Amino acid sequence: MFGRRCCCNRPMGFGFGNQNNTVMECEIIEPTINKCVEQECYHEVPHICPIHTHFIKRDIYNHTYTPRYTCSQENQVVNNDCGSCSGLANNNQ
Repeated sequence: MFGRRCCCNRPMGFGFGNQNNTVMECEIIEPTINKCVEQECYHEVPHICPIHTHFIKRDIYNHTYTPRYTCSQENQVVNNDCGSCSGLANNNQ
């Protein structure tokens, strides 16, 4: 019954005693009672978070303009030609 077994070295009964003349009886092994003990184990897991800093250096040139005045001269010749002498002769009529 329940898978019990007798675990003894001597048969049961009277007349088989130990030094104190007590009767030796067999042990009956009961079904195993399982106990569940839950444990939580905390572990530290190091994570490496790389952070890179990138610098941008700007050389800024502000251009300024300063006028530098110069002067030049050009000589042009304009000929006002009213015609020829022969044309004056025709206009007198």
